[in-house]
Amino acid sequence: MNNKIFILFFILFTSLFTSISAQKKHDKKAISKAKTVKISEPKEQEKAVAEVKIDTFKFKTILGVDSLDLYHANSKFKLFKKNAHASYYHHKFNGRRTASGKKFDNNGYTAAHKKLPFGTKLKVTNEANGKSVIVEVTDRGPFSKAREIDLSRRAFMEITSNKNSGVTIVTIEEVIEPN
Repeated sequence: MNNKIFILFFILFTSLFTSISAQKKHDKKAISKAKTVKISEPKEQEKAVAEVKIDTFKFKTILGVDSLDLYHANSKFKLFKKNAHASYYHHKFNGRRTASGKKFDNNGYTAAHKKLPFGTKLKVTNEANGKSVIVEVTDRGPFSKAREIDLSRRAFMEITSNKNSGVTIVTIEEVIEPN
């Protein structure tokens, strides 16, 4: 496990310099996709924490590494349903409370499911292009018999190949975290 953490920190540090120069060239849209990552130096007596903006798409492209694979390297997946119809939330729900009590954020990685317990993590894979995303169940729905899961807009747009479509066929797997 320590080797994996070291490798992840090494990758983040090497991508830092590339990411900073790349961010200057990116437009506002690319910068808005960036995530904040906290990095600490364990060798110093006082741990220095730096906030680094890393464009995750650029990170994947430069290094050829999928962050989904890095984050869930030790996780196992249990098939829940194949050929399920997935859609995404309308922007009018942004900021409203979900059935779990959390505020809904269309830029997060959340989902609504009719029966799965709140907090369940799911790997949702688009069957047409193989792209996948990890989401957390925070709401109930969709309230249509034809659809199995509602994703946040960000999660849906990451896996869909047709950005104008509102529904896609997916495979849903439950993420089983290692002990």
